[in-house]
Amino acid sequence: MLTPEDALKSVPKSLREPLLKEYKAIADNFMENRWTPTELSGGRFCEIVYSILNGYSSGTYPTRPTKPRNFVDACRRLENNSGVPRSFQILIPRLLPSLYEIRNNRGVGHVGGDVDSNVMDSAIVVDMASWILAELVRVFHNVTTSEAQQLVDNLVERRMPLVWKCGDIRRVLKPGISLKDQIMILLGSCAKQVKYDELLEWTEATNARYFKKTVRKLHTNRLLEYDEKSNIIQLLPPGAEYLSNLLKDG
Repeated sequence: MLTPEDALKSVPKSLREPLLKEYKAIADNFMENRWTPTELSGGRFCEIVYSILNGYSSGTYPTRPTKPRNFVDACRRLENNSGVPRSFQILIPRLLPSLYEIRNNRGVGHVGGDVDSNVMDSAIVVDMASWILAELVRVFHNVTTSEAQQLVDNLVERRMPLVWKCGDIRRVLKPGISLKDQIMILLGSCAKQVKYDELLEWTEATNARYFKKTVRKLHTNRLLEYDEKSNIIQLLPPGAEYLSNLLKDG
């Protein structure tokens, strides 16, 4: 199966590995409601992406990520590059300063910012970083935008000691957890959509009718999205918040 690491093989390892590590840090911190670390990682992510774009256009990549003295001016200079994909010349160089600004002047990297770290700023950091990484994958591996985004989504998998995983099987290890919470924990441990039958198997629910009733109620309460035609289930943002609170309490 193709991975983001494979799709970005043409990017030197010294830049590829920090890029993927920082993106995972952004996503993991956001899922755990850690706003300041999310936004700090967003700043580092910007510096790595700049190093990749600059190396791509010049034909010589740096041996490690570098931070320009004036980040905004450096990104503007990227717009002068010709013979590169337009997203590398215009779109990403114009997104990076905005993303970097959150780290610098929104009460994250320095005191005295306009606001403290918060979910609103962190959410835009996640979305922008996800789009940028997917665009890098799309260009470097020549895949469609949907394929690139799926690869990026597969990078993020909640690490929870409550869940044991072996092959295609997952189990919640703590006995006595309600079926509802088992469903939420198992969904949260995945980086992608889950098939209804998989989730049923993972919970080992003995009453299939009660299991479906529980899933439908979670869907009605907007904690998860359940498409009964395709039998696909995925966690919704309110469900991610419920899960974060559940893990904190447990």
